Amino acid sequence: MIVGKVTGSIVSTRKSEKLIGNKFMIVEPLESMKSHADRLVAIDNIGAGIGEYVLVAQGSAARIGCDMQDAPVDAAIVGIIDDASRLE
Repeated sequence: MIVGKVTGSIVSTRKSEKLIGNKFMIVEPLESMKSHADRLVAIDNIGAGIGEYVLVAQGSAARIGCDMQDAPVDAAIVGIIDDASRLE
């Protein structure tokens, strides 16, 4: 799981049927948690907003975390951080 900041959203009118009705957000991992990507797209079922710090699950944990085991999901926002003052 990584911690990141929501920097934007993505709209996709054509997508897999299993993704219809879901919101997608652009998340920038904190510097200390970056691996190979500077940003990632995560499905958001909890209502995170731009500028909020979030917890992101990846891989199979993302599908389980958003209760979409059969959907093509690789990253999911699974929590919103209440106080991010010590993170950066």
